[in-house]
Amino acid sequence: MRASIIGLGILFVALAQSATAAEFPRVRMETTAGNFVIELDDGRAPLTVANFLQYVNDGFYEGTVFHRIINNFVIQGGGYTANLEGKATQPPVPNESGNGLENRRMTVALARTGDPHSGDSQFYVNLGDNLDLDPKPTRWGYSVFGRVVEGIEVVDEIGYRPTQPNGPFQNYPAAPVIIERAVLLVAGEETAPAN
Repeated sequence: MRASIIGLGILFVALAQSATAAEFPRVRMETTAGNFVIELDDGRAPLTVANFLQYVNDGFYEGTVFHRIINNFVIQGGGYTANLEGKATQPPVPNESGNGLENRRMTVALARTGDPHSGDSQFYVNLGDNLDLDPKPTRWGYSVFGRVVEGIEVVDEIGYRPTQPNGPFQNYPAAPVIIERAVLLVAGEETAPAN
C-alpha cells in the first residue's frame, strides 16, 4: 500500500512538472547558422525572463551577433551589431542566480560584468556543464533562465566555429553568426520555420 502511495506521488509530481514545462514560454532564435528554440523558466527566474522577453518583443536582438565563442564552454551574444557597436540597453536586472537552476549543457543564462547585478541584454548558452558559473556561499553566480529544447545541433555547430581576435573580442567567430530574428512562440505554434 505504501509503495502504491509513493508511486502515485511520483506520478503526480511528474505530471505537474510536465504540465508546468508545457506552459513555459519559448523563443525561437533565427540565426545565419540556423534556428534554435529556448524554453524560458519564468517560475524560477521571473525577473530575468521578463527582461529577456522585453528585448525579444522590442526586436532588440535582430542584427546582433554572437561575439564570443569558446568551444566546450559558451556561445555569447545579444549585445553588439555586426559592426561591433554596442546597442543601448534597458537598466540591468537583479541577479537571480540563487534560483536552483545550474549552468548545465544547453542551459541559457544572463551574461554580466563583475558586478553581480549588471546583466541586461547579453545571454550565453552553455556548451558543457559549467558549474563554476553557479553561485557559491561566498559569491554570486550567473542567472540561468532557460534551456535550448530544439536546435541543439545548431548551437553545437556554432560552438565549433573557428574564432579570431576582432576589436575588443578575443574569441570572435571568423564567419559572423548573426541573430536575424527572435520570435516568441505562442502555445501550439509549430516551431519549425516555414519553407
